[in-house]
Amino acid sequence: MTDYKATLNLPETAFPMKAGLPQREPEALKRWDGLGLYQKLRQIGEGRPKFVLHDGPPYANGNIHIGHAVNKIIKDIIIRSKTLSGFDAPYVPGWDCHGLPIEHKVEVTHGKHLPADKTRELCRAYAAEQVEGQKADFMRLGVLGDWSNPYKTMDFANEAGEIRALAEMVKQGFVFKGLKPVNWCFDCGSALAEAEVEYQDKKSDAIDVAFIVEDADKLAAAFGLSALSKPVAIVIWTTTPWTIPANQALNVHPEFTYALVDTGERLLVLAEELVESCLQRYGLSGEIVARAEGRSLELIRFRHPFYERFSPVYLAEYVELGAGTGIVHSAPAYGEDDFRSCKHYGMSNDDILSPVQSNGVYVPDLPFFGGQFIWKANPQIVEKLREVGALLRHEGIQHSYMHCWRHKTPLIYRATAQWFVGMDTQPQAGASLRERSLAAIEQTEFVPAWGQARLHGMIAGRPDWCISRQRTWGVPIPFFLHKQSGELHPRTVELMEQVAQRVEEQGIEAWFKLDTAELLGAEAADYDKISDTLDVWFDSGTTHWHVMRGSHPMGHGQGPRADLYLEGSDQHRGWFHSSLLTGAAIDGHAPYKALLTHGFVVDESGRKMSKSLGNVIAPQEVNDSLGADILRLWVSATDYSGEMAVSKQILERSADAYRRIRNTARFLLANLNGFNPETDLLADEQMLALDRWAVDRALLLQREIEEAYSSYRFWNVYSKVHNFCVQELGGFYLDIIKDRQYTTAANSVARRSCQTALYHIAEALVRWVAPILAFTAEEIWQFLPGERNESVMLNTWYAGLSELPADCELDRAFWADVMVVKVAVNKELENLRAAKAIGGNLQAEVTLFVDDELSTKLAKLGDELRFVLITSAAQLAPLSAADADAVATDNAGLKLKIVKSAHAKCGRCWHHRADVGTHAAHPELCGRCIENIDGVGEVRQHA
Repeated sequence: MTDYKATLNLPETAFPMKAGLPQREPEALKRWDGLGLYQKLRQIGEGRPKFVLHDGPPYANGNIHIGHAVNKIIKDIIIRSKTLSGFDAPYVPGWDCHGLPIEHKVEVTHGKHLPADKTRELCRAYAAEQVEGQKADFMRLGVLGDWSNPYKTMDFANEAGEIRALAEMVKQGFVFKGLKPVNWCFDCGSALAEAEVEYQDKKSDAIDVAFIVEDADKLAAAFGLSALSKPVAIVIWTTTPWTIPANQALNVHPEFTYALVDTGERLLVLAEELVESCLQRYGLSGEIVARAEGRSLELIRFRHPFYERFSPVYLAEYVELGAGTGIVHSAPAYGEDDFRSCKHYGMSNDDILSPVQSNGVYVPDLPFFGGQFIWKANPQIVEKLREVGALLRHEGIQHSYMHCWRHKTPLIYRATAQWFVGMDTQPQAGASLRERSLAAIEQTEFVPAWGQARLHGMIAGRPDWCISRQRTWGVPIPFFLHKQSGELHPRTVELMEQVAQRVEEQGIEAWFKLDTAELLGAEAADYDKISDTLDVWFDSGTTHWHVMRGSHPMGHGQGPRADLYLEGSDQHRGWFHSSLLTGAAIDGHAPYKALLTHGFVVDESGRKMSKSLGNVIAPQEVNDSLGADILRLWVSATDYSGEMAVSKQILERSADAYRRIRNTARFLLANLNGFNPETDLLADEQMLALDRWAVDRALLLQREIEEAYSSYRFWNVYSKVHNFCVQELGGFYLDIIKDRQYTTAANSVARRSCQTALYHIAEALVRWVAPILAFTAEEIWQFLPGERNESVMLNTWYAGLSELPADCELDRAFWADVMVVKVAVNKELENLRAAKAIGGNLQAEVTLFVDDELSTKLAKLGDELRFVLITSAAQLAPLSAADADAVATDNAGLKLKIVKSAHAKCGRCWHHRADVGTHAAHPELCGRCIENIDGVGEVRQHA
C-alpha cells in the first residue's frame, strides 16, 4: 500500500491543544507589561471618542473575593469591548483608604490607646500594603488598567480635593450642624451611614406599658364624657424598653378612632381596631364606653411611669395599626419619627433628653439605671415597670433589627450633634438636593432598568445625610466654630481652601497638627477647631470631583461626568447614592450618565458564600487551578442582573465550553498552515459559495456581538460565540470543508478559498473573544498568519468580513435549507452507525426523496451535494418515488434512504467510489484524488 499522506494538506499548528492557563497567563502579564500595553492603548486612543468608566473604589482591607473578581472582570470586558469598538477607554483603578475597618485593624494589631498621629501613620501604611496585595490579584485576572498610577482616596491630592468638594457644598448652603438621631454603633463609637447598616434577627423584650392620665378633665371631654369614673391609662407597645427612661411624648394618629375601654379596675385608651387583640394579650375583658378621634387627644398629658414628668399626646401620621396598641411612645433622642414629631411641637434641642452615652451606657446620674449598659438594663426597666404597676404585658420576640455591618452588633438611633447635608434645605440658588437628585435619576440610564425605581425610592425617602464621624483615620471636616455662638467662621470657605493647600502637601495630618492661630491670627481665641472626620462614603462619593477633575482628569471637556458607574446592587445605598448626592449638590446633575448593577455571587443552591458552609470559591484558587480565563468565561456567561451562581462544577462546565472555543480556534489556525494573506487571500468573487456564506454568517454574527457588547449583555456574546463554534462551524462548515482543505491541490482555488474564509473568521473570532478570554485571545493572535501588531487589543473589530451580494443565487435562505437537510441526514447516519450498519459516514450513499421546490434548490449543488452531506454519494429523487424503506424526516418535503456503499475506499480521501482500482498508476485512489495529485486539480464550484 502506498502512503499518500505526504500529498495531503494536513492541519499543523504550534498553538497548543492543552491550554495550560495557570502557567501561561502569568507569562502573558509579563509580556503586556513589557510592551507597555496600557500606555500603547492610550496612544492609539488619541483623537478617538472617549468612553469613561469610573472605577468604584474597593476598600483597601483584606484579600479580594469572588465578588471583587466579578466586578473587575465585568469592568474589564466593557473597557476592552469599547476599545475594540473604536473608543478611547481609559481605566483608572482606585481604592477607598480611610475609615473605621482600617482603624480597627490597627487598633487590634497595635492597641487602642495609641496617639492619634501614630494611629493615622499606621493606618496609612496598612492601607498602602493592602492596596498592593489587591492590585496584584486584580492584575492576575487580566484586568487592563493604569496599575502604575491608580487613584487612592488617601493620596494627598485627593484628600485635599475632598475638602474642596465639601467647601463647594458649604458655599451652596447644603451643609449644616444639627441635633438629630443617627445610626449609632457603640463598638464604632460613631455615627454610621445608611449603607453601613444591615438587618439581622434579634431577640427583644416586647412590652405594653400604661401611662396614667394627668389631664383627666380634658381626656373626659375628648371622649364626650362629663367626668371619668375610674382611673385611666393610655397604653403603648414597644420592643425597646431601654428607651422608656427617655420618653417625652406619646403619638396618636389624628384620623384613627380611639376607644375608652372599661376593664373593671380602670379604663384603658387603645386604638379601636386593636381593642380585642390587646385585651386578649393582657388577659382582660372589657367593653368600650366611649370613642374619640385621635386629633381630639392632642396635647392631653399623661404621667411618665416612673419619673416625675409628663408625656403630652402629639399627633403623628406615621402611627400604624399593625402590631401594638395604636399609640406610640416617643423618645425623640432615639427615633427619627419621634424626633421630627417633638421638634414639630416646638421641643428645642436643649429640651431633648439623651441619657445614653456614645458607648451605650446610661449617664451616671440617670435615676434607677445610671451607669448601666442599655441592653443589660432592659430586664431591670421591665421589672421597674412591673413594680410601679405600669406593665400590662411582657414577652420575648424575634424580629429583624438593624446591625453594624462591621461588628454585627445591634445599633440604635441616637440624637447627637452632627454635620449634615440637607436634603430639603433650600440652597442659595436652585432646587433642593432631593429635587436635584430625583431629577438626575430621571436623566440616567439604568442597567438593568429596575435600578431606577430602587434608587429613586431611596432618595425620595432618605433623611438628611449625616457626614460627620468621630474617628481618627479620615479626612477632616476643617471647620472653626465660634466658642459662644457655635456658628461657623464667616470665612469658612476661604479657610477650607487654605487647609486644602496644606493637606495637598502634607496629607490630612496637616489639619490635625494645625495651630488655629496660623489661619485665624488674633481671632483664634474665639474659635474651636473641630476634630470630626468625614463619612467614608463622602470620600468615594466625591471621586468625580477629586479624581476625575483632580488627580486623574478623565472628562469629556464638559466636566467630570462618567459614561458609566458599575458596581454591585448594594451600591444603590452606597457609592451610587453618595456620588449622586454630591454630584447633584456641586454640579446640579449626577456624575454618571449610566449605572450598571450586578448581583451577588451565591453557590449553585442559591446560598451566600460562607466559610462555615464551605462553599467559598476563591478567585486566587481558580487562577491557580483552571486559569483566569475560565473565571472570565463564567462571568461572561452569567446574567449578572440577578444572583450569580458559581461552584466548582459550574466552573468545570465553563472549562468545557472554553475547550470547545479553544479547539475551534486551533482548527482554524491549523488549517491556515501555509497560508500567507498577502499572497493567498482571494477576493470575494473568487471564493466558493459555501465559503462566502461562512464569511457572511460571521459578519452577521459580528454585528450581533457588537450590539450585545454595547448593551452590556455579555451572556449573549458568550452564547452566540459558543453556538457559532458548535453549530455553524463545528456542526456544519468546518466538517464540510475538511475534504476540500485536505485533498485539493495546496495552491488551488478550492483550498485557498476555504483558507481565505478561515482567515477572515479567525481574525474576527479572536476579536470577539478578546474582551472575555483576555489571555487566550492574545495567544491566538500570536499564531495568526500575516503581519500584525503586538496585541489584539491594539485593533478594532475586524473589517474584512463581507456580505453576500443581494443577487447571490446560493443565498442565506439556501444554506439554511441545506443545513436542515444535513441535520436530517446526520440523524439517520447516527442511527445506522449505532446499529453497525455502517462504520463511518463515508461508507454511506444517500438518496434524497424531495419535493419539487427542495429538489430545485439542492440540484444547484450538483455532484457537490455529497461533499456537503459528507457521504460517498448523494442523489436526488422525486418524493413520489420514495419506497417503503425511505425514512421520513421532520421536513415534509424530504424522505431519505441510506445504504452502505459497495465500492472500494479511496486510500487518500476515504470516499467509496466506483473508479477506485481502475487506474493503473494509482490503483488505490479515486479519479478525483489522481487529478489532485498528478493533474491540474479538481474544480469545485460551490462546496
